[in-house]
Amino acid sequence: MDEGKLPMIGWIAEPDVVKVMQALLAGAGVEARYVGGAVRDTVRGAKQYGVRVDVDIATNATPEKVIELLSVAGLKSVPTGLEHGTVTAVSNHRPVEITTLRRDVATDGRRAEVAYTSDWAADAARRDFTMNAIYADVDGTLFDPLGGVADAKTGLVRFVGDPDARIQEDYLRILRFFRFHAWCGKGEIDRDGLQASARHIAGLAQLSPERIAKELLKLISAGNPMPAVRQMAATGVLSAVLPEAQNMERLNAMIEIDAMTFFEADPILRLGALLPDDGEIAAQVAARLRLSNAQRDRLVATLSATLRVFCYMSVREMRRTAYRLTPKVMHDVAMLRWAGDVKRNHNAVQWRALLPMIDSWKPPKLPLDGHHVKLAGVPDGPHIGEVLREIEEWWIDSDFTTDEYALIERMKAVVQATIL
Repeated sequence: MDEGKLPMIGWIAEPDVVKVMQALLAGAGVEARYVGGAVRDTVRGAKQYGVRVDVDIATNATPEKVIELLSVAGLKSVPTGLEHGTVTAVSNHRPVEITTLRRDVATDGRRAEVAYTSDWAADAARRDFTMNAIYADVDGTLFDPLGGVADAKTGLVRFVGDPDARIQEDYLRILRFFRFHAWCGKGEIDRDGLQASARHIAGLAQLSPERIAKELLKLISAGNPMPAVRQMAATGVLSAVLPEAQNMERLNAMIEIDAMTFFEADPILRLGALLPDDGEIAAQVAARLRLSNAQRDRLVATLSATLRVFCYMSVREMRRTAYRLTPKVMHDVAMLRWAGDVKRNHNAVQWRALLPMIDSWKPPKLPLDGHHVKLAGVPDGPHIGEVLREIEEWWIDSDFTTDEYALIERMKAVVQATIL
């Protein structure tokens, strides 16, 4: 790649992206450049093939002017964040986010009051990290006012200007610092940023649980977030946002398993790996971070499971356990048990064989129901449930037999023993 230009392939050459950029540049006196993750990740050589890259554009045009120019070009505009100067252009269903150049007027640690500007350097100065303050013209020519290109290439996540000032503008930047190091960093973490993050831990209390949860889950979704997570723990940031994190080594083991097996990172499962095997604690964490109901239920079910799951399970043992837990929960429990296995590398073949067995098995339905029990002479009431539970336990132990005669005979025996 030319040191001063992006290659004209991928997202920057997409016809619908180019159409949006050309619509803006058609305005008299309007300047526009690509910015953000698409530029940063292209500079640092991240693979972006096979996925649609989110594209952001910065411009000196006001939101009203942006909407006007898009309309003239026949493009749809969506006012997704007018209070922040942001409009989303849509070309052939392809969204491109456009934001007017801004400078901070006042901040309170959570949000900023901004004013529009035409000064590109002022816009760069209000951004969080130097690698996020790289701009690219329509032809790929880079504008790098803060040395972000070098930082992106070497993997140095460095705050723009004074780290203390940047953090005090928005304390979420502490978590973003570690998250960006997990995703984009190489080598040692930036000392100035680390020390500033430690100095301002108290500011994390100002953040909403949703923002904290979003950053945490993104962070642990990185290929190998452990260096960042260990630094978070060392500075006290991790205990400030997730004091229940007790299983660093189990998380590390799960990350190694994901790398070895080419499994996609699962943030909820990785969060579970960090926590103790305690359903009540899992429920408390989910409530505090305001996880979705589905995320909460999954976390609680996995961390409250007490049934044994081990790599040498027979097919019959696997089915019995999967029926009681459900295959989805058993899969998660198996992953945690694998990560906690002191011989996990030695037993890797067995663990890898167990997982698809769990995933492919469809639990059967008990062939008998309350109607059958009533026909056997049991009156309405709690006895019906008692009989069904006894039959179900026998049916599970029989490895889910489909022998109707055996089931009926068993039901008769249970009815006689329970009711008569």
